[in-house]
Amino acid sequence: MFSKAIVRQPAKNFADGLTRVDLGVPDFERAVKQHAAYCNALESCGLELIRLDPDEAYPDSTFVEDTAVLTPRGAIITRPGADTRRGEIDGIEPALRPHFQQFHSIVAPGTLDGGDICEADDHFFIGVSDRTNDAGAQQFATWLESIGYTASLIDIRGLSNILHLKSGIAYLGGRRLVVIEALRGREEFSDYELICLNPAEDYAADCLLINDRVLVASGFAETNSTLERMGYQTIPLEMSEYQKMEGGLSCLSLRF
Repeated sequence: MFSKAIVRQPAKNFADGLTRVDLGVPDFERAVKQHAAYCNALESCGLELIRLDPDEAYPDSTFVEDTAVLTPRGAIITRPGADTRRGEIDGIEPALRPHFQQFHSIVAPGTLDGGDICEADDHFFIGVSDRTNDAGAQQFATWLESIGYTASLIDIRGLSNILHLKSGIAYLGGRRLVVIEALRGREEFSDYELICLNPAEDYAADCLLINDRVLVASGFAETNSTLERMGYQTIPLEMSEYQKMEGGLSCLSLRF
């Protein structure tokens, strides 16, 4: 069960962040409203929010998930794969210090984005991507093993439709995974029940289990209906402005 989450409202220069997609320029005021609704949803799931100030030095800094990976046994500070995001970690560690006794850090030449890490109980799927390199993935896997977890590395380089592993996968408990079609045949998922999405709704794969509810991007009716039929209580949220910047629901918070 989660009890807390770290969030950071987007800065006014949010639209200056990194993106590879051409979905238009995000509307700042709409992004702020969507972020507020997201925060309200987290609170409705019982989470206490730790709110960090917007940081115009880093336009992508609202995507706090990429700066750390939090587990019940310790926290690791990442080393983001994009040079322009490396400084974001400086504001995360002080926020985490009151809550975690054990810290570790990814070091050069390793890079690691939190969006490439999918926790499935005591096992972690680690995406090797354009942002998380082999060295960073291996450092993280070694650290996980040292504190009693297991890990699988999944190379997603070459999949142009997802930036991070969690752009195409989500763990919903009970050994059940939401996956996009492009990841469906991976051997690493063979022991899991897979919920495979219609490719037209790939963006909805980045859904988020928070205690007994699932946050889902609105506008993807088939995915939402599938989850509700399976017994999940969903909270649809508008994510249009974050989709323009290749961000999803999981990206906007660090839950613990």
